[in-house]
Amino acid sequence: MQPTLSFEQAPPISVPYRFFLTAPVFGIVAGLILAVLGPAAFESRWAPGALAMTHLIVVDFMLQAMCGSLLQFVAVVAGANIWRPRLVAHLVHPLITAGAIFLATGFLLEHPPLFLAAAVTFSVALGLFLTVMAVALLRTPARGMSIHVLRLAVFGLLVTVVLGVVLATTLGLHESVQSVWSLLTLINVHVAWGLGGWALMLVIGVSYLVVPMFQLTPSYPVWLTRLLPAGLLLVLCLWSLQLLPMGESQAWQTGVLSAGMLLAAGYAATTLWLQSRRRRKQADVTLMFWRGAMLSLLALAASWLLFAALPKLGEHARAPIWLGVLALPGVFLSVIVGMLYKIMPFLNWLHLQQQGGTVTTQPNMKQMIPEGAMRGQMRLHFTALALLLAAVLWPALALPAGLAFSAACIWLEWNLIGAARVYTRYRDRIRATVAAAAQTPTQP
Repeated sequence: MQPTLSFEQAPPISVPYRFFLTAPVFGIVAGLILAVLGPAAFESRWAPGALAMTHLIVVDFMLQAMCGSLLQFVAVVAGANIWRPRLVAHLVHPLITAGAIFLATGFLLEHPPLFLAAAVTFSVALGLFLTVMAVALLRTPARGMSIHVLRLAVFGLLVTVVLGVVLATTLGLHESVQSVWSLLTLINVHVAWGLGGWALMLVIGVSYLVVPMFQLTPSYPVWLTRLLPAGLLLVLCLWSLQLLPMGESQAWQTGVLSAGMLLAAGYAATTLWLQSRRRRKQADVTLMFWRGAMLSLLALAASWLLFAALPKLGEHARAPIWLGVLALPGVFLSVIVGMLYKIMPFLNWLHLQQQGGTVTTQPNMKQMIPEGAMRGQMRLHFTALALLLAAVLWPALALPAGLAFSAACIWLEWNLIGAARVYTRYRDRIRATVAAAAQTPTQP
């Protein structure tokens, strides 16, 4: 049973918009870094440029968009009372932005104090955000699997942040964690919780509602909605056992991660199957972004299983980069961009209605962002994805891949700014119309 939507609980439009409008900027920067560094960025996952680009995408593009979406989604879908959302956004947004800059610059310059600054900044920003989200989700009377999975996603973000702060502090202090954990083990657990426990868990929880609602598909099978989050959480807990002294068996770890990849592949295949049975046959941009994301998730799972079956191939220095490109631009950015093209027009319409939009003409949701602009940006996004994958195999393509990715993010930013400007223009018209009506003298 899906939760009842509570549009009256929606935070001020400026709350999600500040996150949404900032996110693509760091994708632009990441693409430019790749273009400047060229093939050196693809030498290995540990190259300073690769680490900087990864964290610009994960910690700012993805995190900004996902935090903004969660503030909106939890209020509307869960009917949760979020504590002072405007104040939370004013504090969390700039701190996340600053933390991402500290972290990416620290990797590029290999400057330890910047890692400490990032650790402190993210501790404050995400400590506040997680507290507010946890209280709202635990107190809401709403029920349903979407709510349950959102709670798990918030827990996944908590684990990711704790491990990330430990890692950043370690790099900042030049301290070794070898006496307790190997640094590589800590990184592997951190990545698993960040991509699986936070990002994928959030996508799964949101999809239970938005795929049937926006894409007019049948609902996900009930058994699958229960199996996916429980199975994913179990995989992550088992994977985290490698932090214990007895958890070092390579074969055991491979089996656990294989189970996680099969779960992810099953989710992607089910989503594609549901989309094939949708009631409306015309495909919009959001649907195509989701399809691209699910195909990327299938390719990610298949690639990892291939690397596990052929260890010599999996041990290649660029194999983790191949997986990272499929996961970040392929899966998560595709979902995020597709949802932004649905969320921002809807928020425009909702908040204009709440301000008395019936007193003056306003555009419908399809007119908030031109369809041609969205489709053009989508084509460029997937072209950039193809070039990034090709550049992993032939690093000489790093320059055009980086420029294409930056261009796709620039176009996305332009489209989102255009939507915000449409809202501002019609909001001002409504206010002027209401003010003029109030000043018109009534007939005796």
